[in-house]
Order: sequence, then C-alpha cells, then structure tokens
Amino acid sequence: MSVYNNRAMVSNPSNRIIEMLDAIRVEYDQLGQEAYMSKSQRDEFEHKMNAQVQEMNNFRQSLHELERSQQRLKEHYEEEIARLRQQLEQAQGRAGNGNVPTASTPTHRSQAPHTPSMHQSTGSPVPPPPNLGPSSSNYFGDIMSTSSGSGSAPTTAATVATSQPPPPHEQQQQYSGYPPYHHQQHPPPPPPTSMGYTNGSSPRISAPPHSSHVPQAAMYGGRMPTSPAPGPYSRQQDHHYGYPSQQRGAPGTPTSSEVHDHRNSVSTPSRLSSSTSVQKMGPTAVAPTTNAPPGALADIDPESVPANMKIEGHDWFALFNPKVTRVLNVRLVHTLEQSSVVCCVKFSADGRYLAAGCNRITYIYEVSTAREICTLEDTTVQRDGDLYIRSVCFSPDGNYLATGAEDKQIRIWDIRAQRVRNRFTGHEQDIYSLDFSRDGRIVVSGSGDRTVRIWDMVDGSCMHILTIQDQDQKDPGVTSVAVSPNSRLVAAGSLDKMVRVWDIQTGKPLERLEGHKDSVYSVAFTPDGHYLVSGSLDKTLKLWQLGVNEGRGGGHDRGSKGPCKMTFAGHKDFVLSVACTADGRWIVSGSKDRGVQFWDPQTGETQFMLQGHKNSVISVAVSPDGRPVFATGSGDNRARIWSYEPIA
Repeated sequence: MSVYNNRAMVSNPSNRIIEMLDAIRVEYDQLGQEAYMSKSQRDEFEHKMNAQVQEMNNFRQSLHELERSQQRLKEHYEEEIARLRQQLEQAQGRAGNGNVPTASTPTHRSQAPHTPSMHQSTGSPVPPPPNLGPSSSNYFGDIMSTSSGSGSAPTTAATVATSQPPPPHEQQQQYSGYPPYHHQQHPPPPPPTSMGYTNGSSPRISAPPHSSHVPQAAMYGGRMPTSPAPGPYSRQQDHHYGYPSQQRGAPGTPTSSEVHDHRNSVSTPSRLSSSTSVQKMGPTAVAPTTNAPPGALADIDPESVPANMKIEGHDWFALFNPKVTRVLNVRLVHTLEQSSVVCCVKFSADGRYLAAGCNRITYIYEVSTAREICTLEDTTVQRDGDLYIRSVCFSPDGNYLATGAEDKQIRIWDIRAQRVRNRFTGHEQDIYSLDFSRDGRIVVSGSGDRTVRIWDMVDGSCMHILTIQDQDQKDPGVTSVAVSPNSRLVAAGSLDKMVRVWDIQTGKPLERLEGHKDSVYSVAFTPDGHYLVSGSLDKTLKLWQLGVNEGRGGGHDRGSKGPCKMTFAGHKDFVLSVACTADGRWIVSGSKDRGVQFWDPQTGETQFMLQGHKNSVISVAVSPDGRPVFATGSGDNRARIWSYEPIA
C-alpha cells in the first residue's frame, strides 16, 4: 500500500473554471477594443467619403456655372460678330464695288474681305510656332523646339516685281566671260497625271466657276521654260545656261570666295584682278501689269471663302486664291507620325520612297503605302543629348542616302545593308544641307562654318572647299545648297542674305545674287536650270535668272537686265524651304507660319495656301519623277505626303 495520498494531486475543478473565465474575459476585452477601433475607422471613412461627395458636388456646380458663363459669352460674341459683319456689308455697299479698300489693297481692284489673322476652321486656336533665332550658333535650333513662342506679326500684302528699276540692294555680282544668253521658249508642259492613290482623306469638292480674272501673259513671253526631268539613271544633256564653257578664261572680277583643290594639293585663291567693277543694273523684266497684290491668303478668314474655293480635311484645310482660275486639287495622302521634330524630307529620284530626318534616326518610307522600309541610325554615336538629322538626299540610283547632322559629319548610307558606307569629315559646324549631282558622282554639303564642300563619291575625297570670306559680313554661314540639273553649277544660300553660284568642277565663283533683306534659308534650281528660287527670313521668295548679263569686257554697261525676275510675298513668317515641281509649273514654299503655298512663276500669284501642320513647316519636297506629289516635314513631329492634281 502506498504511503502517498494521490487524491491531493488532483486539481480543484472550480479553479479551472475561474481561469477559463478570466481568459474569456481578456479575449472579450480585446475584441471589444478591436470593434471600437473598427467603428472609429468606419466613421472616419464615412466622414472622408461625405467630404469627397460634397467636393464633387461643388465641382459639378462650378462646372455648370462655367458652362453657363461660356454659353453667355459665346452668344455675346456671336451677336457681336453678326453686328460687325452687318456693318461690313453696309460699308461694302457704300463703297460701290463690294470691298472696303485697305492700306495694302489698291482701290481699282476688288479683293475678298479678310480678317487680321488666320485661324483653323475647327475653331480651336493653334499655338503660334516657336521663334527662330538666326543669330545663334545653331541656326535651326529654335525650330526644333515644339513649344510655342510669340505669335508672328501679320505681313503686308503680297507684291510682285514691276517694270521699275530694281532697288540698289537687288543687284547681282557676276563674273566676266559670259556669252550672250538666248532665251528659248517652250510650250506649256502637259498637266501631271493623277497618282491613283486610294489611301488618305479625299474630301468631296466641286469645280469652281471660271474666274473673271485671267492671269496675264508671263513676263518671259510665255510659260517659264521647262524641260522634262531626267530619269534617275540617265545623265541629262549638258546645257550652258548662259555660262561660258569649262575652257573659259579665269574670271576677272574680285570675289569673296576661296577655293582649295585637295586632290591636287593646290590652293587657288580666287581674289584676282579688281580692274572690272560690278556692272550697273538696268530695269528688271516686266512683271504682270497689275499693282494689286497677288493675294495674302494667310490673312483670309476661311469662313468667308466660297465652298468651291476651299478644301477641308480632318485637321487641315486649303484655301484657293479667288483672284485666279483654280486649276488644282490638293488632298492628304499619308501622315507619318514621328517621336521628334521632322527636320527634313526628300524623295528618291524615282519618286517611290521618302526619307525623313529626325532626332538621331532617318526613316525611309514607301510613298504609295506609307510602309516603313527601314530606319538608319548610327549606333556608334553616344546617346547623350540630341543629334538632329538636318539634311537627307538620295543618290540618283536610289542605292545610297546622304545624311548631315549636328555632329559635323556626312554619312553615306548603303540603304540595302543599312550601314554607313562612307563618312565625310572636315566641316567645323552643323551640316545644314546636302545634294547629289545627277550622275551620282558628287555630293555637295553646306555648313554653318561658312563653307560649301564638294565631295567625290568614287574615292571619298574633298574636291573643293568654297569658303565665304566677306569681311563685311558678320555671319555668312551656309544654310542651303543645290546642284543644277546638268551637274555643272552649285548654288548656296547663307545667313548674310546672299545667294552664290559656283562652277562645280573648277570651284570658281560665277554669281552673287543680292536682294533679300534677311538670311536666305533655302535655294532650289528650276528643272531647266536657267532659274534659281530662294526663300528667306524676310518672308519672301525670289526667282533669279542665271547668266543674263552679257559680255563684260572693258567694264562697259551692255544694258543688261537685273537677275531678280520675281518676288513672291504672302507668307506671314519666315520662309524655311522652297522646291520646284518637276514640270516647272509651280514653286512650293514652306514657312514658319505653318503654311505651304503653291506659286505660279509666270505671274507671282498664289494658287492655294495649305494649312496642314500645327507648327513650322521646316521642309518641303516635291517628287522629282513628275508625279503630282509633295511632302512636308514639321515641328509638330509629323511628316505628311500630299497630292496636287489638276482639275479635270
């Protein structure tokens, strides 16, 4: 028998019940605290939600008040506009000829009423394009920015050169040895055929009634001489364009250019004898005998234009000049959206492809379908900062693309391999312009370093360096270059308001064209090579006749006429790009005023003004194969392809 009392080791049941009740009480207290906290959070959330609902109600009420206020203002402005239109109609009735003469409108010719500024037909104001500061080292830098700047001031009404003698600043420095220039007339070229595109917006339009104003005879005695554009692989027949042959004697007029022949390692300065003075200017060629402006379409209210004289798309519109017979239709074919500013556009020689230069990348598209063919980007360049492609140009055979950029290099791309074939270095500032000769053997480049350089595509050497060395010019940086259709001449526009022409083989200067009042930003030869078109920051274009001054022997004045044949005015801001159609029938210009205008080189009249971008039109290009297609590149990060077709 055990001596231990096992009963004493059994716990008391009452004690365990008390312990369990205590545990339940503690847990209950915790749950009560959690419930209280949850209730507090719920009350707080309800309070916040009620505050948000109240704020939303206040916002809705404010919005309704703003809508009512806006509606009242709209009604007020509509009443004011109706009252002003009624007053204008009454004033027109009193004038007797249906128009109110303005300071820029002669009283003997009627003109459609216009408003002080242009606005989109959608009613939403478009911010003005950014300022363009030509004084900076980066001449195109401000155009690259898509931010809005100050608005452009309205320009005066467009003017055309008259039969009066040219002002002293519209002169031409020309070099001796020119043979007589015989002007050859050509019949008007046939109208271009339709492209047959199926894409793009094509608004329904109706043919306009025949205008009572018929353009007068052209000042050249007929249509500007034209010649069919050469094929992309054929070399055009050599024409002299009024210039002496390659075997002529050295010019005897002092120049401001210096030429270096690098292949022969011979420095050939062209400051020669100064015995021959600049020839005096005679009267200019006679323009159409009217003093009325050809039409400042940028100042016309689209709402006041008849329906048959305008075309409206989704985000673009075109206004046709009511003073001339409408002969064209225009429509949007493709829109090419980009991630940066489109600095330049250029067609291939056969018109099948379009190149667009942007930030670091050049895109090549198929024109008919807008399909992206390839992208060209130099991956060896550091990624720091921007590197805008300022200029692009296809080789005539379409195998290569030349690009010029801010890094002072010219790259020749093998398009099929998508790699750099050649690099041309030597420029000391940005490359702003490039052009190929028609045979594809020569590339010409223009830079802000005051030089035009001529490069040999065969061996990659620099044939000539054409340096602008005018001591009286503060900044003669080169902004644009162009090679003539016969590959004999190279023209350059520069910041010193000049247009210069050199012999492409010898590098000798031929002409210096003066007349613009501000920097020249674009130059282009007409298809026949007898004329040169320039666009300037003075908001005008000029048409120059090349090689018109006859023999200068002995410094005698032979009674020659001035080279500036026509001045085209009508843009409201800087003219940034010019081009000529393949048949020579139209001159195309793009401007900082966001507009593109088609000009008739016979009369100086605008055929139509196209508003298709929300920022500066930096570049325009026309298909060189004769198809009625042109392209635009803009600061709104878009390149667009358009068609212009004759009215059937």
